[in-house]
Amino acid sequence: MLARRKAVAVAVLGMAPLVLTALAAAPAAAHGSMGDPVSRVAQCYAEGPENPKSAACKAAVAAGGTQALYDWNGIRIGDANGQHQTLIPDGKLCSANNAEFKGLDLARADWPATSVSSGSYSFKYRVTAPHKGTFKVYLTKSGYDPSQPLAWADLDLKHPVATATDPVASGGFYTFSGTLPQRSGKQLLYAIWQRSDSPEAFYSCSDVSFGGSGAGANGSGAAGSSAPTPTSAAPAHSTPAPSASAPSDEQIAAGADKSTVEHDGHGDADASTSAEPVAATEQVNGPQPAGGSQDLAATGSNDSSPYLVIGGAASLALGAAALFASVRRRATNGGGRHGR
Repeated sequence: MLARRKAVAVAVLGMAPLVLTALAAAPAAAHGSMGDPVSRVAQCYAEGPENPKSAACKAAVAAGGTQALYDWNGIRIGDANGQHQTLIPDGKLCSANNAEFKGLDLARADWPATSVSSGSYSFKYRVTAPHKGTFKVYLTKSGYDPSQPLAWADLDLKHPVATATDPVASGGFYTFSGTLPQRSGKQLLYAIWQRSDSPEAFYSCSDVSFGGSGAGANGSGAAGSSAPTPTSAAPAHSTPAPSASAPSDEQIAAGADKSTVEHDGHGDADASTSAEPVAATEQVNGPQPAGGSQDLAATGSNDSSPYLVIGGAASLALGAAALFASVRRRATNGGGRHGR
């Protein structure tokens, strides 16, 4: 009987590492970055992390290394909880104060830029794991100087150009509408995705270049838009920059094995980055292929497998513990009977 009790005890204790391993393996459950206008990090990733083409992206790699580009969808703060200005100091907005992405904070006027116009704009946020939450996109104020470090005061925080809560994910993107005010020359769009099922938030900087007025550069301008064409010349510091281009699905897939976002980084040891697992009826898979859609109002976490592993391991551990207690009671009772 003693040998049997020892065997059960070993089984119970042996479950602990399995449970801890399962917990450690659960990835942060939401990731993404602005796809249109393309963010700095996604633009540089599209150019190729090992050998980017533009001078700005080359400088970003020189400052922070290539891993930041492979982790393009992981510029985040796990416990942001809406405290963005408190947690991110001036000059570090594009990196969200994360040293891995410090190259994105470089103040220079030659970041590749997306051509835009004042008027309606259809924003597309590239998402690799959908979740409930709110997007807010802010534009820099008139007079913004890209050769200076980006500060919170450079953004028009009182008037976001786009706000969207629980939009629909389709074809790997959240798409939501906004309106770009009149600007000229080089400007910057700052996007914040604050999850509502977790304190985690994601951040991105998108460089844009304003030309004429009317429909947005992505063809989403409102019919009959008649905003006046800016008459003032672009500021002297708004030097020409290469055109921006977002990474393709093939490029994203090709670099997935080098990303730490879905594997051993960005929140795996930080419980605050992932929401509690949802009921089986609420579980929804990740972004659907083009033509499919998904209502984020029903999503809690699309990475259900780790939670199933955790739940299974925990159940086994509890079952083993119950068995151990049962055997121990039997041994104790049996000992009494043998003594009589």
